[in-house]
Amino acid sequence: MPNQEATWRSATDIAALVRSARRARGFSQRELAERAGLSQSRVAVIEGAREDPRTSTASRLLAASGHRLFAAPTIRDDVATIAAEIRRALAVDDLQSALRLFIQMNDNLVGERGLLRGVLAVTEPELTGAKTWDAAIAALVEYRLNQDGVPVPEWTSSASRRLERARPLRTGPYEMVPARNDVPAEFLEHGVLVWRDTLESV
Repeated sequence: MPNQEATWRSATDIAALVRSARRARGFSQRELAERAGLSQSRVAVIEGAREDPRTSTASRLLAASGHRLFAAPTIRDDVATIAAEIRRALAVDDLQSALRLFIQMNDNLVGERGLLRGVLAVTEPELTGAKTWDAAIAALVEYRLNQDGVPVPEWTSSASRRLERARPLRTGPYEMVPARNDVPAEFLEHGVLVWRDTLESV
């Protein structure tokens, strides 16, 4: 009998990847379904993590949105998967959980080297619903990939992932705002003020 938690996790991961890939192309579920030769209701079930699709079905959906599914030797969650969890935490105003997930995303990127680090960031994550967090995720990817000399994915430079005015990534009302020289350059470019020390949790 399959491990229920592992199956749920796999379905959740595939749901986040398919949803992120579809939204990155600006497709509706119906458009993606037509391109993949599936019903819209089937796409909705997969995106809702109510089904753990076969690899061939997941590959078909990703290919229909211009992406490819491939395996990489890592046990770490990718940026798109963690961004989906951050989105859920923000939806219930759980800023502490969102921050813990953001630090986990950082730790996962630090935990890999070279192209594997890039693989974790290649799929564009769906927007979280909070512009500061979207900018912070893009800045984090640029920061960690630049450190390892890995090409940065195009999605990080999207206007939806940059702030016009610099803002702190707040998780509570009494946090001090870091001075600009305490913030990594990539975060300054995206308009997000984050303490460099926050990113050194590994």
